[in-house]
Amino acid sequence: MKINIIGAGLAGTEAAWYLANNGVKVKLYEQKPENYSPAHSSEGFAELVCSNSLRSNDLSNAVGVLKAEMKMFGSLVMEAAEATEVPAGGALAVDRELFSEYITNKIKGHENIEIVYGEVTEIADDELTIVASGPLTSDSLAKEIARILGQDYFYFFDAAAPIIAKESIDMNKVYLKSRYDKGEAAYLNCPMTKEQFYKFYDELVLAECVEQKDFEQNVFEGCMPIEVMAKRGIKTMLFGPLKPVGLETPDGETPYAVVQLRQDNASASLYNMVGFQTHLKWPEQKRVFGLIPGLENAEIVRYGVMHRNSYINAPTLLTCANEYNNNPNVMFAGQITGVEGYAESASSGILTAVQALRKLEGKDVIKFPHETAMGALNHYITNASPKNFQPMNVTFGIIKDLGYKVPKKEKKQHYANRALETMESFINESLK
Repeated sequence: MKINIIGAGLAGTEAAWYLANNGVKVKLYEQKPENYSPAHSSEGFAELVCSNSLRSNDLSNAVGVLKAEMKMFGSLVMEAAEATEVPAGGALAVDRELFSEYITNKIKGHENIEIVYGEVTEIADDELTIVASGPLTSDSLAKEIARILGQDYFYFFDAAAPIIAKESIDMNKVYLKSRYDKGEAAYLNCPMTKEQFYKFYDELVLAECVEQKDFEQNVFEGCMPIEVMAKRGIKTMLFGPLKPVGLETPDGETPYAVVQLRQDNASASLYNMVGFQTHLKWPEQKRVFGLIPGLENAEIVRYGVMHRNSYINAPTLLTCANEYNNNPNVMFAGQITGVEGYAESASSGILTAVQALRKLEGKDVIKFPHETAMGALNHYITNASPKNFQPMNVTFGIIKDLGYKVPKKEKKQHYANRALETMESFINESLK
């Protein structure tokens, strides 16, 4: 049994790992280091770009349920994340470099995986192939995929937040705390008075941005640049990344606004500006973000950047197995399918690999239960309205309704319990 996988990102490495561990010979294609996307810089596989956080571990959050389900399939991403974790309160955050290094070493060391370096420009549609080229698919490969699909892509733009050197932060003006003291105190918090916030707001909305082309205007809501958010209303940020609720200062006062910094590497020398994705020009980032208390002399080691995210119109193109409906030899996985987020992308790689293995074994593909997080996400992207299809994070709102009433405060736990029980039964009874 053999398969081609294009792309060694989160989805591609998850798919390769699952299939290789089940005896499939995998040929994994990766364009780096010969060709880099605008947002990638290292040679390693599964390079994280926008953030170092895989979000909540709590089962009261749908992404926490999704990650628990991934572990049931022997997820390499979850294994790597837990091995390279850095403090982040109730969230799962990792050291980017160690995370990528861990996955790269595991993939390179597997006897069933052959790595082929170089940009793919042609897809052999008579061989089973998983396209997991990610949201930054190269132009040449994008044209080839468009040729096979017979239609163009949709595009949206993602924004990455700046990363700051800890030694340049004025520690006399910030304080360590997680919101509502949930989990360990893992965030550096920059408190702002009303006067400071309004001055920051005034400069932010007037700051110069990198010039955008017409097709760059469609920004995914979940990764909205901070300046775009600000322009939606003077208090919009106060209900978003600058929300002060649950972040009282050491003397018990609630600031007017708070900017949070999250640890970005294991040595705690770098911090990520939470929610500050941006496409401001670099000098403007230095000037405007320097108005935030504690960041007056901040050294920005990686400026915020904009990059293209490409995804296909999955509802019109894909089956429940992530097969192209006009040629089941061509399968898709990861963010190119329209899932949004690191965990979501990785889980998509697992789901597609499960289906690919069944095809290689001569079995019918199988629909993942809508009651599970993985199944619900797959159901959404393959059944949403194709007219206005947008990328989707996993939420309890897309999981099949419980079908019975339960107190509101207990509802999420019921969803989580049912999802994990259903997935366990599905694996034991339907996949073996």
